[in-house]
Amino acid sequence: MRPWGFPLIYLGWAFVFWAPILVSETSVWSFPNVLFFLVGGASPLLAGVTLALLTGGTERLRGMWRRLTDVQRISPKWLVTILLFWPAFNLLVAGAALALGVSDRPLDIVWGVLTDPETLAFMLVLSFVFPLVEEIGLRGYYLDALQERFSPTVAGLINGGTWAVWHAPFVYFPGYYANTTFNPELWWWLPSIVLQTLLIVWVYNNTQRSVLAVLLFHGLMNLTGEFLGLAPEMFPFLLVGTALAAMAVVVSWRRSQPTVSSLPAR
Repeated sequence: MRPWGFPLIYLGWAFVFWAPILVSETSVWSFPNVLFFLVGGASPLLAGVTLALLTGGTERLRGMWRRLTDVQRISPKWLVTILLFWPAFNLLVAGAALALGVSDRPLDIVWGVLTDPETLAFMLVLSFVFPLVEEIGLRGYYLDALQERFSPTVAGLINGGTWAVWHAPFVYFPGYYANTTFNPELWWWLPSIVLQTLLIVWVYNNTQRSVLAVLLFHGLMNLTGEFLGLAPEMFPFLLVGTALAAMAVVVSWRRSQPTVSSLPAR
């Protein structure tokens, strides 16, 4: 299957169902917009499962399932890395922002994320359920397919660029971020998504291609940002921090020259 097969299904399916939301003046969370959103949002899972079946049959699907459920693929070292990376990263960047005068209050911890049942439920869905649908297709299938042809860096950039295009309409969905502290602008958000993907590839390739590992990494990225209550002026500054982290990962790859063939079997 050619590299454009996944983006064609992934983006095409989503944009067809999301088009009515973009011309609507009512909240994305109201009916029928929420239905259009959820059906369109299933596109990464739909594309991943469909193409896995076409290219590898049920055996490839079983392999994806094993990589989603097998906790033994994640070593203790990498579990700690996954759990602590985003809190440590955000706190480090917040400290740099404070020292450089970017913000006099870079963080405003939102305890309600953990203490209010409704807010917690919403954030858990936003942080882990939606990413579950994304990671199965985007990384479980598409990243694998890309790394069969390209280096981790090139595969990550293509994967992240496709992911960024898929996210672009979210900025225009009425009320999508109404219950969060996040208010993205495309000029810094889309590059951030591409760079974050390189970090996701880093985790993926060091956890025996574990979909579960990148799901946790992705979910904690979302949840940590909401809990810490990052100030609006922090998000463009975070782009710089993410770029530095991604550059460090790419440099480490160039030194070790990792390849998919060197990774454990499915």
